[in-house]
Amino acid sequence: MTRQAKGTAGKRPLTARELALDTLHRVERDQAYSNLQLNRALQEAELSRADAGLATELVYGTIQRQGTLDYWLAKFVAKGLDKLEPWVRQLLRMSAYQLVYLDRIPPHAAVHEAVQIAKRRGHAGIAGMVNGVLRSMLRSRGELTIPESADAAERISLQHSHPLWLVKRWIQAYGEQAAEAMCAADNQPPKGSIRINPLRISREEALQQLRENGSEAEISELAPAGIVVTRGGNMADTIGYRDGRWTVQDESSMLVAEVADPKPGMQVLDCCAAPGGKTTHLAEKMSNEGTVWANDLHPHKQKLIQAQADRLGLSCIRTVSSDAAVLKERFAPASMDVVLLDAPCSGLGVIRRKPEVKWTKSPEDITAVAQVQQRLLDAVAGLVKPGGVLVYSTCTVERSENEEQVLRFLREHPGYELDPNWPEPIMASLRQKGIITAEFNGMVQLLPHQADSDGFFITRLRKRGLNADR
Repeated sequence: MTRQAKGTAGKRPLTARELALDTLHRVERDQAYSNLQLNRALQEAELSRADAGLATELVYGTIQRQGTLDYWLAKFVAKGLDKLEPWVRQLLRMSAYQLVYLDRIPPHAAVHEAVQIAKRRGHAGIAGMVNGVLRSMLRSRGELTIPESADAAERISLQHSHPLWLVKRWIQAYGEQAAEAMCAADNQPPKGSIRINPLRISREEALQQLRENGSEAEISELAPAGIVVTRGGNMADTIGYRDGRWTVQDESSMLVAEVADPKPGMQVLDCCAAPGGKTTHLAEKMSNEGTVWANDLHPHKQKLIQAQADRLGLSCIRTVSSDAAVLKERFAPASMDVVLLDAPCSGLGVIRRKPEVKWTKSPEDITAVAQVQQRLLDAVAGLVKPGGVLVYSTCTVERSENEEQVLRFLREHPGYELDPNWPEPIMASLRQKGIITAEFNGMVQLLPHQADSDGFFITRLRKRGLNADR
């Protein structure tokens, strides 16, 4: 018997499966991010470590495999999945995930728990339907296969549970082999990684401390300030984090400030800064000398950025709140040595962290956000000094938001050019992973399977001399 969560006074505590179901329902209903919704639910509950692990597996696994689960469930739900109440549909998905993908959970236990939840939250008719669907699915396990007639896109879509439109798009952009590798990587759990604050500790000292405290950790092969932690719990809940020795950040994301390569004493602008990971990295690389202007559209997020700066002991960060498109009205033309635009994007590079993204985004969303990116890029271009640097980055793998966006910008802003002269440590790590070649032009698209990290796009643009556009 599992130890149950501590519920609200007067209410029966939630089980791990009920907590997972509530999270899945809210992610679908409210379009909430799964990681934030799940973390909130786990913090409110008092599940055992094992039950918290089960709830986490059920939430992420169910969302990751939703397309394939729906394909199989449709064979057994007579009136169609779309006709079911949303919570019932999520209960069936979650239960089917256990039957198909989790060998360590006895099938009869998964079915029994699903029926009990259906009885408590619905009525006898719903419970009977859930019982019938899941038992039929169990009897037909051998028939849960991908049709032999499926073409490459359909096969990848069903095998790796990604929307067919997205798979077709990735095949067209990257080829069948790479597209399948990307989809497979999206269903893997993300690695834990931290970025060392060199003003507080060296990477070697941090690695030693982590190992002495029982963590399994290795130097990042991708990011010069990174450490990959394969076992060590929540790295944001450690003394080292609270003392400002490190920041939790994905390895790909760490490369952005490295590519920007700001120097002590510079004037630097981070246009879309919250929650402050890249902002603080820029300040660390500047040895806390100069000014990093950290802007975000939402005023309340200034506090998030400032809290990170205070934790890391960084006094050179100044927070402001504005639409990035009007920053040219706040700052003087050609006043910045470095401008970083980590632009709003479709987020298709971080599906392993937010699996619901692949089900909630559409081609129309990509078109809309690309228009926003264009507006922001054009607006901040004049803030860079002649000879200065504009870094554009996204956490997506969509070419219309990345390479095509940059090439359009260069056509319309002849005062800028691609700058392939990136810091050598970054060049070496990207060459080692086969991500860049001798023909490197200053743009990098990291795909999630290449370095087992988030999908990220980074480009470095340099503003030409005094005649550059403003």
